Amino acid sequence: MEFSELITVTLPEMRKSVLSAVRALSDKAYQERVWLDHDYPQEGYYDDFSMNIHILFDDTLVLDDPAASLGTVLKCQEEVEVMASLAAALENLFDREGGQREDLDYVRSPLWDAVVRCASRAHFIMTQ
Repeated sequence: MEFSELITVTLPEMRKSVLSAVRALSDKAYQERVWLDHDYPQEGYYDDFSMNIHILFDDTLVLDDPAASLGTVLKCQEEVEVMASLAAALENLFDREGGQREDLDYVRSPLWDAVVRCASRAHFIMTQ
């Protein structure tokens, strides 16, 4: 796959947080094991859907305006586009399911597969 010009990001640690959140959203087995069954990989570890959403929308603002994150967190236009798709999939999910639900309600939603597909694509593009 050929990408548009790659930019060196100014906030690489924030990018790592975004990548971690996108990876979690892309992995159904992880979601089942960690978010729903609370089978954490080590003591003191915690993760859930809400935490990843806060990273992407509130902490980094990358899903609020992916284009504005180009150069700070995102490296190329293709990353902007896949993050915009992920934002749209999540907004559709929240429109249907509401914004304050349990993780189980989201991962069992008929719209969840679209979120996972968009997150998988975003993770693939961001790790190339």
